[in-house]
Amino acid sequence: MSYTEVKPHPKLEGYIDAFWTVVGSEGAVRSQRIMPDGCVDLIFNLGEDCGAENGRLTMQRDKIYLVGTMTTFSDSFLTGGKKLIGVRFKPAAFSSFYNYAPMHELTNLCIGFERSLSPDIDLVKNYSIAYLQAFFLDRVRVPKHSLFNVINYIRLTNGNIGIDTLATANHITRRQLEREFRNHIGVSPKEYLKIIRFKNALKIIKENRNENNFSEIAFKCGFYDQAHFSNEIKRYAGLTPSQI
Repeated sequence: MSYTEVKPHPKLEGYIDAFWTVVGSEGAVRSQRIMPDGCVDLIFNLGEDCGAENGRLTMQRDKIYLVGTMTTFSDSFLTGGKKLIGVRFKPAAFSSFYNYAPMHELTNLCIGFERSLSPDIDLVKNYSIAYLQAFFLDRVRVPKHSLFNVINYIRLTNGNIGIDTLATANHITRRQLEREFRNHIGVSPKEYLKIIRFKNALKIIKENRNENNFSEIAFKCGFYDQAHFSNEIKRYAGLTPSQI
């Protein structure tokens, strides 16, 4: 299995994290574990049917799918003949391109996406990322929410901030914050903070594979203790820290 990423055009950097491609390997069934990251993905299946959502869903050939914000891991299964191209939107950025359903209606779901709203899948086949770059450059618009500053604030703190402090620092009420997160990200601020804390912990674990000092990592990432740290990693990754 091969996985590649292409960064977006500079004018799209605030809205799209990456364009990505996955191609299955001949003669082998490979699973790909996808971790929660607070993002929404648009996926084009350009190859054979593909198992997703831990085997509960089949992504059909020449179909387009929208994947909402995830709060746990998901496994996809790839063999030779399978090819996926995806657009990973940054948190709260999907509404910068689409006037769609509130994101909380899509949390942990992978649904078929309307062709009338989607980039042309035949042009995706022929021109790949270059076409997708042009499509979204033409479609981007100024968002009607103020979450980007909030999200950046969370990123800078690696999720180690209280919700009331977050709301006050960004001149928004807690109730407004809850509503905006549900509408434009799909999860509560509390859940999103946990996901960002998990992402930071996952990065540190991978960078320190040979040390296995999980108590120190737990403290550094803002978890109460090592047990809390291990439980949160297991919840989001399906693996213990030592298995990652």
